[in-house]
Formats: sequence, C-alpha cells, structure tokens
Amino acid sequence: MPGNVDNDARRPLLRLLAAGCLAMLLAGGSAVADRSAAPATPVAAPASPVPLPEPAASPPPRPAVTAPSATPSQASPAPASGTPQPLPTMVTPTPPPEPGTGRAHLLANGRRQPAKVRVPRSASGRYTVVPGTAAPPRGKGKVVRYVVEVEKGLPFDPEEFAAEVHRILNDPRGWGYRFKRVPRGPARIRVSLSSPALTDRRCLPLRTMGRLSCWNGGRAVINAVRWNQGVPGYGRDVASYREYVISHEVGHGLGHGHVSCPGRGRRAPVMLQQTKSLYGCRPNPWPFPGRR
Repeated sequence: MPGNVDNDARRPLLRLLAAGCLAMLLAGGSAVADRSAAPATPVAAPASPVPLPEPAASPPPRPAVTAPSATPSQASPAPASGTPQPLPTMVTPTPPPEPGTGRAHLLANGRRQPAKVRVPRSASGRYTVVPGTAAPPRGKGKVVRYVVEVEKGLPFDPEEFAAEVHRILNDPRGWGYRFKRVPRGPARIRVSLSSPALTDRRCLPLRTMGRLSCWNGGRAVINAVRWNQGVPGYGRDVASYREYVISHEVGHGLGHGHVSCPGRGRRAPVMLQQTKSLYGCRPNPWPFPGRR
C-alpha cells in the first residue's frame, strides 16, 4: 500500500533523528554532571561571619603638659638619656613695681634702690615744712629737735622724704642722739631738700656748682640731684648714699668738721667729703658703722 511504502521509507530517517536526539541528551547530561561537580566560587555562597579579634586595651591617656611653643629656629633636640645637663644660670629678678606706682626698683648691694625721677634744675625756690611730728626712739641720750622741709615743685613725696630722714638720724649706727621731728617751734637743725639752683643760693658763700650739698645757716641743704642719683663712689647704691649725705650734713650741725681718708682700702669716715671722692677709702655712710 502506498501508505506503508512511505512509512518504510521514513523509518531510516526517524531512526537517525532518534539517534541524534539520544546523542544530544547524553551530551547535555554529561555537561550538567560536569557543572555540578565543579567547586563553588567564593561569591556564589556567602561565608558565615568569623568573629574579629578584640582590640588590645589602649593605655590610659597621659595628662597634658602645657609648654611654651617654639619656632623651628628656637626648637632644640631633646638631650640623650643620661647626659649631664648644665645648671641654669641664676639671675637676680627685678622686683615688681610698687603698688600704684608702676615703677620697678633695682637691687644693689642686696638693697632695694629708690626709683629714679627727673629732677629740674630749678623749682619754685620756696620751702614747705612737712607737717606732723615723729617721736624719738626710747632710751637714753639727748633729744635733738629738727624740722624737715621740701622745696615746692620737686618730684619727691615730702612725707616719704621726712620718714627716710627720721630713720637715718635715729639708726643705731648714727650720731647717738635721739632725734625728734617737729613742724614748728625751736629746732636745732633744718633738713631741706632743694633743687640745684636753690642749693647754690642757700649755700653761699660756699660753691656747690649745682652738684654738691652743704651745711649753712643752721640748715642741712640736700641737693635733690644727689638725692636722686647718688655719686660714682657708691655705684648704683643710691640708698646708702642717701644715708651718707644726711649723716654728713647733719654731722656739721652737731659740730663735726671734715676729715681725711685714714688709708687706702680703709673704711671712709662719715665726715670725709665722699660726694667729691673716696680718696682711696671704701664708702661708708655711718658715723659708727659697728653699732647695732
């Protein structure tokens, strides 16, 4: 029959198609088997989390130390451990200013020195008596009454000047009298702080040339320039020179005259004219420096 012929003719073709399909199936199954046997890549399956090691405990913070900053030119490398370091240089500090003045005081011979001021060549030419009294120290000895006066227009506090004069006159190393400051009445001595011009007038006929002090007419005329600056023989020790000039001029009022230097290197007598020169002696502001 025709239908059978056609079927017989198709059978070889169908066998070939079936064989091809079977081959393809076998090849596909082999490929799938190979893929399933291959190891999984790291990104295909996320790994389980691994605990991280705990960080070591950090040391406690050190306290901060504030240090002055230094520029690169000023900074210096730290010294090696064990290297001996030089001792710091000791510097005598400048004392702080007195309250309310803003002026610092220098040190000389271990003493605080008075502040320098500008002293005019001449002032008013008239004295003002420092008011009030200052009692003499207790003890034995003759009482000497004295007055303190300051020329108007000088840059010195009258009360401070009077207090310094009283301290010097009653020092145990002084003349040995008991000095009492009074504002009026009979007085054996007048201590007068004067400008250079007034000093020259009050000291006539003596020639003070605007530089020296004097005793004249019952008055110890203290040149304000010398009171402010001292003299070269005392160096920067103006405080000690002030003690000298008061002791020396008042010494004239007590009857003492000038004396000479007893020998080179020896202590100068207070009645030596130390303002002019020490003449080879050492400076000394006191009549009796050994007393205490």
